[in-house]
Amino acid sequence: MEKEYRVTYKTYYNDRLKQTNFHGKLMYPLYVQVTFDRKSIFFKSFFFDLFSKPKYAARIGGQVFGPDVKDIIKKEESLVEFIIDKNRDNFSLDLFKTEYAYYGRDLLDMMEPGFLEYLYTFLHDEGLPYLAETVNLGSLTCKLYDLVLDFKRCLNPKLYQKLWENSFYYSPPYLVLCAFNEKPQQSLLKVFTVMDWEQPGVKDDFPAFVKRNYPTIILGNLIKDIDNAVTS
Repeated sequence: MEKEYRVTYKTYYNDRLKQTNFHGKLMYPLYVQVTFDRKSIFFKSFFFDLFSKPKYAARIGGQVFGPDVKDIIKKEESLVEFIIDKNRDNFSLDLFKTEYAYYGRDLLDMMEPGFLEYLYTFLHDEGLPYLAETVNLGSLTCKLYDLVLDFKRCLNPKLYQKLWENSFYYSPPYLVLCAFNEKPQQSLLKVFTVMDWEQPGVKDDFPAFVKRNYPTIILGNLIKDIDNAVTS
């Protein structure tokens, strides 16, 4: 009779390392341990690294508030459990490491540099070079989607509409994917991972969202661009 091995995991703060700056607070980096067949692997949490970036903090009254680490742990555990469940019949630690690196990638974070290039050029072309330079610097500490939402309050409506419409043709599908990912009372952890893209129902919900909100856009091109980002 073939023996079955159970996969176990845990998240923990690695106090063997130096503390790191997490939005103004010193803390030990978050790590993950996965054990299978009496062997274990240890690695730094992808989400802890991602959400350590300045753009994932909120700034209120001159104070900086980072994401709740408890929420980061939940994100980490959902990714680990997704990979374990997906590979129940052929699990191995090597396979886990490969799929962790693949499914944990945040599509929004991956697309931001390409969208920044588009936005920078767009603002220059529209005669707003100083705003373009400001956005370029602001992208280091703010999510570009949040900046674009602020533009809605201060740009000419026609110019704002043009910014959106041109983005479908001259940038990665960053804006539309951010809009699709928006949820009421969402925390600071605004990500859309490859795992999220592969969830049941998303491939139906996303086309429906695009057709409802952006009916003139060629849907096939958007999905192709996202799939290309996933496989790149």
